Amino acid sequence: MARLSVELERFLFEEPRQSRVTFAELLELAQERAFGVLFALISLPSALPVPAPGYSVPFGIALLLLAMQLAIGREKPWLPPRLAKGAIALETARKFAKSGTPWLKRFEAIARPRLTFLCTNRAGQALMGCAIALMSVSMMIPVPLTNTVPAMGIFITGVGLVEDDGAIALGGLIICALGAMLTTAVLLFGAEAVRQGIKLLLGAG
Repeated sequence: MARLSVELERFLFEEPRQSRVTFAELLELAQERAFGVLFALISLPSALPVPAPGYSVPFGIALLLLAMQLAIGREKPWLPPRLAKGAIALETARKFAKSGTPWLKRFEAIARPRLTFLCTNRAGQALMGCAIALMSVSMMIPVPLTNTVPAMGIFITGVGLVEDDGAIALGGLIICALGAMLTTAVLLFGAEAVRQGIKLLLGAG
């Protein structure tokens, strides 16, 4: 199977497509790399520094269900029929792809099979599933600063799974840990207080 960036460009820009892209179509695109591909693609809109209103909750629900399946050892992902019919406008999907594909290609340029046991071992998959499930919940919290970093962690972990690159997947898990810390801080102290704290830290650096 070709690199995910190539498959995504073919899927969205070259093949005939309906006016909306469904989760069921993404499942079909994923093929044998199903979990990693779905994690990367579904988290992409929230991981980008561009507005994605209305997508965090339904995409977060889909990611949560998929992460739980990875954690318990399911070999192939499954979504309830009602959720599988969930869709995003084709033009919106293309917009996200244009913004996200350059980042995807950067990861693909350095990706190679290494530390593969983290991606293929049951314990490693369970760890990734639990981390992604936690980040999916964070994505659904309607509070500023609780969406982008967790989604970035899911995206990078997903790319690592696609490429059997445990080093990239581990980097994604580290971002997930940072996302968990950020979300906890926001819930405890408020988004504005955390923003000011980040500004102070950056200023001190």
